[in-house]
Amino acid sequence: MPLLLPFAPAAAAAPPPVTPFVSTAGTAFTVDGRPFFVTGVNNHYLTFASQGEVTRVLDDAVAMGANVVRVILQPVVGSRDGSVPTVWNWRNPAADASNLNVGQADLLYWDAEKHAMAVDDGPNGMQKIDFLIAEARERHLRLIIAFLDFWDYTGGAQQMRAWYGSTDKSTFFFSDPRTKRDYKTWVEHVVQRVNPLTGLAYRDDPTIMAWELMNEGNASPESLRLDWTAEMSAYVKSLDPNHLVSSGNANVEPKLADLTIPTLDFGTWHGYPLYYGLSVRQFDKTITEFCQIAGRVQKPVLLEEFGYARSNRDSAEAYAMWVDTLARDPDCGGWLIWRLVSLQDHGRYPDDRHDQFDVHNDASPIWNVLKAATARAVQIRESNRVPANSLRRTP
Repeated sequence: MPLLLPFAPAAAAAPPPVTPFVSTAGTAFTVDGRPFFVTGVNNHYLTFASQGEVTRVLDDAVAMGANVVRVILQPVVGSRDGSVPTVWNWRNPAADASNLNVGQADLLYWDAEKHAMAVDDGPNGMQKIDFLIAEARERHLRLIIAFLDFWDYTGGAQQMRAWYGSTDKSTFFFSDPRTKRDYKTWVEHVVQRVNPLTGLAYRDDPTIMAWELMNEGNASPESLRLDWTAEMSAYVKSLDPNHLVSSGNANVEPKLADLTIPTLDFGTWHGYPLYYGLSVRQFDKTITEFCQIAGRVQKPVLLEEFGYARSNRDSAEAYAMWVDTLARDPDCGGWLIWRLVSLQDHGRYPDDRHDQFDVHNDASPIWNVLKAATARAVQIRESNRVPANSLRRTP
């Protein structure tokens, strides 16, 4: 088990670091010594979409007033000769990018000749990530980048355990020495990569706000998840001292269980009221509860995924309530809506009949609420702002 520290009282005030990288001071994120309240979006296809689809999402994020975009590094496939199968529907020509048509893209694959993991550094691989970072930089957007997805929608950890013939979805990847080695190799490759479009190594680029170990890394048992999180967050920190690190876990039950791991800089949680059986007001109270945990641990906490079906008659009002609660609570670090999607190359918005969480730049009530909320959050935080040198800082 990693060392889990008890909740500690606030330390003595200390000035936050003056750095272009996003940092932390108590429950706040900071940039250049000033508070940085996150008003952001998720997008799931930016790492494999066309350049036009990427720029449209980033432009829409700017139009919303977002300051952070969260992405997950994907896809992961089997071997290119088919001898090691891909466990998901790769290269689905019937879908668009939002519905997981990844085209020829693959960041990680199994090299059948070398019997080892391989990284695609070409135009259908890491060069897509180079372009995304460079375009975000041009728009003064920050990126939260998860190294891997737990789910098999585009391969993720499930594809990597399948390379070794495992069907164990919850334990193998997090405990087998081979997959742990592969994960570390991948992390090292990413953080040390030099982006030819910016001239910066990823670890030296302030455009990246933070690294996340994995999107919703649901290892079982919980003790294994915490051990793996402690080990891998320490490893990321050893390679890259510039960027914040978080787990990327949903962290709903138990609530923020990994927050006190010393090498995690902030906490994350994912909120979907329908899935949890919560009313709109109950979820609003849950937001306050998670921010109170941030206050006790003295680390920022992000509601980094949340969604409510737009077919609900109160959807716009619900979003307005939640983002206002987040902005007004000084112990809340911010929010990232799931999910902003933009026009696909076929000229239409993607089909989203199931969850109905997609947000579009379409002047809809939900869009207008979120756009207004980004501006209002700045006003609220500025009006309540204490001098930067009195911000509470994590000991």
